[in-house]
Amino acid sequence: MDEIRATPFSAGLRRLRAETLQDGEQVIWQGQPDGVARMMMWRFLWWIGFPWLLLTIVAIRADWIDQAARPLVMLGIAMVAAPLVMLLQDLQTLYLITDRRALILRTAWGRRTVSQTPFGAMDAVFEVLDIGRSAGHLNFASGRSTRSPDTDYTGRYGFRCVRDAPRLRDILEAARAGGLRRSHPQKAAAHTSAAARNA
Repeated sequence: MDEIRATPFSAGLRRLRAETLQDGEQVIWQGQPDGVARMMMWRFLWWIGFPWLLLTIVAIRADWIDQAARPLVMLGIAMVAAPLVMLLQDLQTLYLITDRRALILRTAWGRRTVSQTPFGAMDAVFEVLDIGRSAGHLNFASGRSTRSPDTDYTGRYGFRCVRDAPRLRDILEAARAGGLRRSHPQKAAAHTSAAARNA
């Protein structure tokens, strides 16, 4: 099982994990997004943002712009800062695979959020998308809101920017198979108990 990286945010993630896990729920795997890989995915913003800022500063010094100076500078700063903001969010994110579900926990920007996907709500086939630097996306559900940071533009949802995504897919498939096998005897016992009561 991967450990939570030692950062100023790790204590908060551990507390949220302890509060989220149900009685008897076993963690099979836990890990965090590869923040550097995600940052490299968005590095094109630096290629635009730094020249943008440089040209804006030149234009301000030459008195070519007046009223538009502030919004142009803010836009350049936003482009330069965006990949770093994503890295900070990844450091405040924890992915979990348990014997019952997949979980995404966040403590980013003072907001604690928990997103869960039980095995029964997952797609039949999991999808792995390689993004380079030995990282990839593992999609295990679809039809989700595209406003979620863990969903792509088509509504495919899962763990974003994880190391060795094919291995993680195998772990999730094995966990789901074991979880569903355990749930069937429990359902059968419940049906038998109900039948006995009705008799």
